Amino acid sequence: MHTTSETTCYDRLRALGLTLPAVPAPIGNFNHCTREGNLLFLSGQGPVTVSGELMTGKVGDTVTTEVAYAHAQLVGLNLLSVLHDTLGDLARVTRVVKLLGMVNATPDFTEHPRVINGCSDLLVQVLGDAGRHSRSAVGVGSLPNNITVEIEAIVAIRD
Repeated sequence: MHTTSETTCYDRLRALGLTLPAVPAPIGNFNHCTREGNLLFLSGQGPVTVSGELMTGKVGDTVTTEVAYAHAQLVGLNLLSVLHDTLGDLARVTRVVKLLGMVNATPDFTEHPRVINGCSDLLVQVLGDAGRHSRSAVGVGSLPNNITVEIEAIVAIRD
């Protein structure tokens, strides 16, 4: 239980000027989140704005590393929304265990880790040490709807 003097992840989100968006409907026959024991497996999320706009393009061509970093940060916010929707309280997160970040990139693009840092940095800013995780960052030839970034997560929780 949080005391009134303790800063919560929701306070940190507000301090960053961020609000959790609504969780969008899945674009296929899957759940956004599946629980197995105390682990949550979050399906890949894309960079969708609060207004529902998809961030699209090819990183290394029409999208810069810096813009794609911001898109990955948006994906992190969407992952937090899925967690909040599933758990009711982000304080139940004990550890972000693993991320898989996929970047829709040109064949010669090499800064995938810098892009996915947008999500990793946000998770640590909001969740503190519980947001530190293992990670893979890879380039792919395409992503659904031509989105720039897709990230999935494995998260440990407490009841």
